[in-house]
Amino acid sequence: MIPIEKVKEIIIKHDDLEKELSSGNVDPKLFAKKSKEYSNLGRIVTKAKEYINFDNEKKDLTNMVQDKSNDQEMIDLAQKDLNELIEKKEKNESDLKLFLLPKDDDDDKNAIVEIRAGTGGLEASLFCADLFKMYEKVCSKKKWQLEIINISKSEAGGFKEVIFSVSGNDIYSYLKYESGVHRVQRIPETETQGRVHTSAATVAVLPEAEDVDVEIKESDLRIDVFRAGGPGGQSVNTTDSAVRITHIPSGVVVSQQDEKSQHKNKAKALKILRSRVYEAEKRKKDQERSSNRRSQIGTGDRSERIRTYNFPQGRVTDHRINLTLHKLEEFLSGEIHDEMNQELRLKEQNLKLESLNT
Repeated sequence: MIPIEKVKEIIIKHDDLEKELSSGNVDPKLFAKKSKEYSNLGRIVTKAKEYINFDNEKKDLTNMVQDKSNDQEMIDLAQKDLNELIEKKEKNESDLKLFLLPKDDDDDKNAIVEIRAGTGGLEASLFCADLFKMYEKVCSKKKWQLEIINISKSEAGGFKEVIFSVSGNDIYSYLKYESGVHRVQRIPETETQGRVHTSAATVAVLPEAEDVDVEIKESDLRIDVFRAGGPGGQSVNTTDSAVRITHIPSGVVVSQQDEKSQHKNKAKALKILRSRVYEAEKRKKDQERSSNRRSQIGTGDRSERIRTYNFPQGRVTDHRINLTLHKLEEFLSGEIHDEMNQELRLKEQNLKLESLNT
């Protein structure tokens, strides 16, 4: 049962927007946004009105069915209309619940993904590389564009860290469930006694922030340039092309040295910095809205263990929804990644539906 006041708010908001848009006094900068909101409300407002009028219509039809003075044909027609009305009410209620679900404003954004090797030494860096390859395959399958921003390689051929951006449709709403600690259990190639080792890597998925999302003042930045260096002190180039940017108010620091051009390194560093500052502000707001935290899958905290990849048993387990798939290779190849993502979305949707009645 949906609180009737929440349904009335849909109708009131639709009517208010209709008046505002027809007045011609809407700020041009907000016109497109308000028009889209009005259009979205227009697709559900009829169902909202029918939902509110249900009790009165049901009462009228029930009286007709129970009125013995009516002929049988009229009673049968009234009963048929009553059955259809109850069926429509259930459908309208389902559609209204989905419409009223709290929406993440960042779902339509592109994403920046940061993967870092955690506990486990060289094996962790190899797992970090495996995760990157998995996301590469998912992006390729979905025809998303993946652009590497920064890679720090390890001696074993893995990655200490890899940062990349993903652009396309339905990006952040899909990848946001990947944030957290990913744990791997397998026998390393260097293990001579066949013992299973446990290593981990951390994944952070940030909504890619635009200039309008967060204000970054030049006066709040400290920009240092230095000479880039390769693995083991190897020289990358002989100019001060590497860039380190510090956002003084938040303490966020980003270094970038992959490009030979200082200008390109600065642009990439600012892109990461903007998204990190935006995510920090978003996280702070989410923590202040405790009710919102209860309707999320996990905490979104990058220190939360979310998934285990067990190679000896050929399984992958998501601890947030207690789902185990015995198709590890297929999962890592991106073939059945959607299966787990859909279960995560469904679980979060159900949690949000429950929160509507609290």
